[in-house]
Amino acid sequence: MVIKVFLATSSGSTAIKKKQQDVVGFLEALKVDYTQLDIACNEENRMWMRQNVPEEKKPSNGIPLPPQIFNEESYCGDYETFFDAKEDNSVYAFLGLAPPPGSKDALQASNEEHIVENCTHAEETNQEGTQDDLIGHAEEDEEQEEEEELRQLEEEEEADIEEEGEEEYLEETQEEEAE
Repeated sequence: MVIKVFLATSSGSTAIKKKQQDVVGFLEALKVDYTQLDIACNEENRMWMRQNVPEEKKPSNGIPLPPQIFNEESYCGDYETFFDAKEDNSVYAFLGLAPPPGSKDALQASNEEHIVENCTHAEETNQEGTQDDLIGHAEEDEEQEEEEELRQLEEEEEADIEEEGEEEYLEETQEEEAE
């Protein structure tokens, strides 16, 4: 799958240029395979982009501005939706691509699939436990952590009391000796 980024290479708007650079730079940093399609110099690209941006995604004047992003023929979004996906660390999902193996997104997707298997298809998998079991274990872990924190606080308070008691005892014995 090739990501298509529709750009205007000869745009007079610095805001559009910055948005285009942001999208292209981020895709390059992620090593995503993409193609730049110029709508300023190629009328076919401009018409294709305008026809394939969904009506509900077009601005009130009906003419979408670059950059517009597609996965083959499938519309992904404009700069704002790309930026939101970038902020949410969900760019691969936004682009309709599988995250590269070993990436945070791939590990997160793997964990989500595991949860879905345990939740909806527990009887068909070799995984032990259901979503209720997982929740129960999480609650138990949370309770154990809370109990451990309380125990540590109590120990600290006892140590403080012992320390204060020792100080008072020393003060009393010093006063007695002074008399």
